[in-house]
Amino acid sequence: MDDLDRKILSLLAHNARMPVKEIAEHVSLTSPAVSSRIHKLESDGIIGGYTVVLNRPANRLYVDALISLSVAPSEREGLLSLLQNSKEVLQCYHVTGEYTFLIKVSQKLGSTCTQIILSTPVDHGPLEALQL
Repeated sequence: MDDLDRKILSLLAHNARMPVKEIAEHVSLTSPAVSSRIHKLESDGIIGGYTVVLNRPANRLYVDALISLSVAPSEREGLLSLLQNSKEVLQCYHVTGEYTFLIKVSQKLGSTCTQIILSTPVDHGPLEALQL
């Protein structure tokens, strides 16, 4: 699947009944070329049913994770802008409780490991690190 296929899928996700001719105009291809690509996406199982059902390609491993994050109210807009422009972020929920946001991410990885820095008992700063 390439960028052109993703653009076709995006158009279909917004309007699954969009005519092939209209899709072709949006992606600068002929109608037969678009039909061929759509048929390939169907046969690969990426498009299923009457509406567009986007499935992950079977030949890739994905890891989904939920990240709880707390930010100051003054930093929320900046964070949301960053998340909006990150393709790994699937969803972001504004939640109640100890944390402000619950962020669902997905990455093409076999496994993942996350550490969160709780404090920095020793911090000699970047100047000392450059002298190593």
